[in-house]
Amino acid sequence: MVDKSSLRSSNKGQQAPPSKDQDIVLEDATPSTAQNNISDKEAYALILTDIQQHLSLLDKAVSTFEGRFTSRVLRTLPSLRRRLTGPFLSRAISTLLPSSNAARKHLIGYLDPPSGSSSSSSSSTSVPLHPESEIYLTLLVLILLIDQRKYDQAKELSEKTIQKVHTYNRRTLDPLSARIYFYYVRAYELSGQFDRVLPTLMEAQRFSALRRDTESQATLINLLLRFYFHFGLHEQADKFIAHTPFPEGAGNNQAARYNYYLGRVRALQLEYSEAHAHLLQASRKAPQTEVASGFLQAVQKVLVVVELLMGEIPERSLFRQRPYTHALAPYLAITQAVRTGDLDQFQQALSKHQASFKPDQTYTLILRLRINVIKTGIRMISLSYSRISLKDICLKLHLDSEADAESIVAKAIRDGVIEARIDHERGFLHAREASDIYVTREPQLAFDQRISYCLNLHNQSVRAMRYPQDAHKKELAMVEDARERERETVAMIEESGDMDEEEDDMGDY
Repeated sequence: MVDKSSLRSSNKGQQAPPSKDQDIVLEDATPSTAQNNISDKEAYALILTDIQQHLSLLDKAVSTFEGRFTSRVLRTLPSLRRRLTGPFLSRAISTLLPSSNAARKHLIGYLDPPSGSSSSSSSSTSVPLHPESEIYLTLLVLILLIDQRKYDQAKELSEKTIQKVHTYNRRTLDPLSARIYFYYVRAYELSGQFDRVLPTLMEAQRFSALRRDTESQATLINLLLRFYFHFGLHEQADKFIAHTPFPEGAGNNQAARYNYYLGRVRALQLEYSEAHAHLLQASRKAPQTEVASGFLQAVQKVLVVVELLMGEIPERSLFRQRPYTHALAPYLAITQAVRTGDLDQFQQALSKHQASFKPDQTYTLILRLRINVIKTGIRMISLSYSRISLKDICLKLHLDSEADAESIVAKAIRDGVIEARIDHERGFLHAREASDIYVTREPQLAFDQRISYCLNLHNQSVRAMRYPQDAHKKELAMVEDARERERETVAMIEESGDMDEEEDDMGDY
């Protein structure tokens, strides 16, 4: 996903072992602890300044009810995450939270103590201690624990924080709550206990739906779908999608993840056109940056297979793009086999890259391409030969018998793949001359599809536009001030006119 909320690329350089579905995580950036060019004192000063600025923005978000300030804080989390260390964060919490705060000692207990200084120094800042400030500092500690692979402590802290979040009902806390849910699941997934999160996620999803918490609701829906796909529960995922509407006000990152899961469900249900539309939306809504390369690769893998199942051949330039060159290499081999209609080449590519298709969960979809390879081969044969025997078709397509070739050719004729007729007595296929496609409705349908896409894209762009809250009231106040100044000017003119008349009445006195 993101505002870089809730969905970034999959743990590039992550030290923890990768999970089954790790490529679609748009949230985990790898921290870099290299600070060779500056001293520890300067590094800590920069971290403390950034955290103070973030807390000030959160305070501004609370006072003005503007979510864009919280989004600005969350967008800068990856940059801060790469520089965080246990001693630095411990010193920062000791400085920012007063000794009377109950969360101070609790959070510091999860961190490494700072060297050479006392961690119990009194607070020297005047940042208001809203619940948003405490949850934000807790989020930093939780992220650091996951980066240090202290998953047991991360699970304990995330569970306690979720219980605390449920006691509040503040809309300004929603984006931070969504991040807490995400890292709660991430801690369990990396520790190999992903199967234990379902009850907590279902309860949290009910809480967010009742409180109309859009950010948390979108994040939890995607986490539940991730859970179902991780364990191959595709029917449960379909029922969950049917009974749980996705909130319209969710961010682009969460919408991208939801479209990705929805596209995979529709592909498994043989609804390839709808799956293609959702996967395209996922690739366009995701951040087009390097941090989202893992998610984009996962989307493109499914998208290539769906396009092949629809009878389309992806552009070769797609496989040459830098983020996809290595990731889509197995899918390029499958695409070449489908394009040429060579069943033997398809089987070789399938067996060679089977170890890549199964972790991507695309192996079942690729198995369906066998009939597409045969149809492509039949189409190329019908274009090359005006008449050909079924025996030669069987040899060219590597089929088992002439009966299989006859049934497959008959089905291709019925589906409109080729225009031909079968001479059953002589065992020949007679191809007809290709008709002009522009006399059919296919060009009209293609243009209609493109126009509909452009209109939908325009409508979604308009709905995604955001404006400052109560901006119209400021304009009304400015207009009212202008009218007041105009009234004062008119009154001054009238008074000056009255004075001129009085001076005229005085004559030469």
